[in-house]
Amino acid sequence: MTPVARISAAIEVLDDIIDRRRPAADALKDWGLSHRFAGSKDRRAIGDLVFDALRHRSSAAFAAGDENGRAIILGLFRVHRGLDVPSIERLISGERFAPLPLTDEERAVLGADRLAEAPDHVRGDYPEWLAEELGRVFGEDVVAEMQAMAASAPLDLRVNTLKSEPDNAARELTSELGRAPERPALSPLCLRLPLEPERGEPHIASTECFLKGHIEIQDLGSQLAAEFAGARPGMQVLDFCAGGGGKTLAMAPAMQNHGQIFAYDSDRRRLAPIHDRLARAGIRNVQVRTPKPGSDVLDDLEKRMDLVLVDAPCTGTGTWRRNPDAKWRIRPGSLAERQKDQAAVIEAAARYVKTGGRLAYITCSLLESENSDRVAAFLADHPGFEAVDPETLVAAYETEAMIETGDAVRRLPLGLMLTPRRSGTDGFFIAVLVRRS
Repeated sequence: MTPVARISAAIEVLDDIIDRRRPAADALKDWGLSHRFAGSKDRRAIGDLVFDALRHRSSAAFAAGDENGRAIILGLFRVHRGLDVPSIERLISGERFAPLPLTDEERAVLGADRLAEAPDHVRGDYPEWLAEELGRVFGEDVVAEMQAMAASAPLDLRVNTLKSEPDNAARELTSELGRAPERPALSPLCLRLPLEPERGEPHIASTECFLKGHIEIQDLGSQLAAEFAGARPGMQVLDFCAGGGGKTLAMAPAMQNHGQIFAYDSDRRRLAPIHDRLARAGIRNVQVRTPKPGSDVLDDLEKRMDLVLVDAPCTGTGTWRRNPDAKWRIRPGSLAERQKDQAAVIEAAARYVKTGGRLAYITCSLLESENSDRVAAFLADHPGFEAVDPETLVAAYETEAMIETGDAVRRLPLGLMLTPRRSGTDGFFIAVLVRRS
């Protein structure tokens, strides 16, 4: 396919996403099935263009004066790719497979600086109904924070210290991939591969470094969230919403395979990948507790855990860099449902924390109604728990990792927040509570 044909295809896919309000991955898959002549490079290029357009959907549409797929692509080229109107006209020429030429109205709109007077939610590319929610936590920085959330995310890897060391893993990856990973300052265990659109994302799962269990794919924010929880050798730990095991696999090396982690999830299907992952990583101190109908598989753990980690179900607003279409599909009703889920899961998890033990509440959300509000509501109903001072959490991590976080980790009254703008990670909230009685 020619470059202009890819633009036409991206417009077609965007219109499908907008008209049918469906996930981008589904629309791209269906387009590929109905256009089998398109090669893998074509499909990747179209997908990159679609996802980039979705990241900047609001500002691009505003800049182009309409909300359909064509307008979003035109606005993307003008505002976010820095093309002037003549350059856009050379792409939108109407020639074979190219989109129709610009109209006089489109030419005039694209030539104006419309974004200068746009409201915050347009310049920050987030849903207008979330403006108050996001303003609560970011205040005057909301546009800058959300513009950072609209950027593409790098590929982060965590070195598994049970099998390798960061320097060795970095050398292995450099040899296999032909490119050296970066070493983010916030963690000695993170290796980062910045995006290289012309090369595409490397297939890490097929490298020897991955297959030998030396590395795991995990965003730096998720790595830090597991670190702030404070798992240490000899502890009894319950990962209450373990899913595929990402944070279990991060905590086990921190515990040096000593002590015990119980990995549980209410949905047994989400737990399915964890067994192979544990074996590959060389982890020996994890028991997987799979739910069984009519049986309480965690009954023997009540009030016995030094640490219970709750990776709570949430709206995922902190992952919009990786799932840009999700921010346009989220609705108030889904937020209300997640808040109910969060209240229920933190209540259920508290049962297993022993006196003196810790309850770590984690979300990949930016919304205070899913974060501090949920923690405050729990504390109001459970006077036997108290929040660990966020500064104490940061100081403990800095001492362990021998680094300084500076202002990259934001301290909130009841927890910590990570964001792309400050920490170069996905958005995460972490609160740690201690059971005093």
